[in-house]
Amino acid sequence: MNESPDRPGIRGILETSLYVDDLDRSLRFYKSLFGSVELVRDDRLCALSLGDQQVLLLFRKGASKRPGVTPGGTIPPHDGQGELHMAVAITREDIETWHKKLESLGIPLESTVQWPRGGISLYFRDPDNHSIELATPGTWEIY
Repeated sequence: MNESPDRPGIRGILETSLYVDDLDRSLRFYKSLFGSVELVRDDRLCALSLGDQQVLLLFRKGASKRPGVTPGGTIPPHDGQGELHMAVAITREDIETWHKKLESLGIPLESTVQWPRGGISLYFRDPDNHSIELATPGTWEIY
């Protein structure tokens, strides 16, 4: 997106949040799936590395309904419910490797989509039934 005086630039999405029932279970799932590194953890959340300069925040459901007071300021309350969605960018060359990785972890593939622009998406569920997508270039006009 172009910068202008009335529209400052953005660099991308830094954090994505999912709300989970069991932090330990979700932490094991995402660490084994993506090789994520634990950045921060407490009783309400766990922040994991997700690729280059991206963070996956796993919040225990209901644990962030009150403001979070930190030495640097107050984080507004938030929460999420239901089956949420997250897509992770992958290369086309890694499709077969991802098929094998999912199979080795016993994660059933729910769907494969071939997009009109040539992209491929692999869909599966995490332990909280969130829809997780692995998507290659050609999924969107901008990707």
